[in-house]
Amino acid sequence: MRARVKDLLNYSLMDQVIPEASSCKYSGIILRNYLSWTELVNYTAKKAWKALHFTMCILKKGNSNMKSLSYTVLVRPILEYGAACWDPFRKEQINALGHVQKKVAKFTNLTNDSNWETVQHREIAYICALYKAHSGELAWKATGDTLQRPNYRSSVNHDSKIRNRRQRVDIRKYSFVNRTSQLWNKLPMNALGTSPSKPSTYRKRVRKVISEVRGIRSEE
Repeated sequence: MRARVKDLLNYSLMDQVIPEASSCKYSGIILRNYLSWTELVNYTAKKAWKALHFTMCILKKGNSNMKSLSYTVLVRPILEYGAACWDPFRKEQINALGHVQKKVAKFTNLTNDSNWETVQHREIAYICALYKAHSGELAWKATGDTLQRPNYRSSVNHDSKIRNRRQRVDIRKYSFVNRTSQLWNKLPMNALGTSPSKPSTYRKRVRKVISEVRGIRSEE
């Protein structure tokens, strides 16, 4: 087999060559040339630790409710920012973010962090983001145009399923659309509703359905 030859692309502006960069920061998300999220995960974890240490110093003598509220307001948004597109799939990256939450559970004198949604199980946010693309929202139009119906017919769950493509590399296999479409296809009919609804209304509906499903599984 012939080795692939990578042709270097040189871009210039006003007769000045623009240097090539291995990474760049766009809207708060660090993008690498080989689509790895390691640098972003390390940056996010470091930023969250700084915010957490600041909160721990200020609210050292506060009660548990105040500490928990400060975490959800000051630290949690850092871990959740843009998570739908860069959510890590490697175990060490998930543990790096989850360790912050475990530290907060100890700081707030909770026996565990079950009161908060775990970092690696943010299905509701992913499904709601995919719903915006599926419903044709302008900001998600580029993603929505790539969604396709599966080649098979199924009467199980709902008839608005999304085709899950087979990928060879992990960065595509665990991409936002591929991972979320698996959750989307397993949703019951009452989660989608009969007509398009507002994202806030849809979020409440999905949260209720997922809570009911988890409650049934825990009873079993």
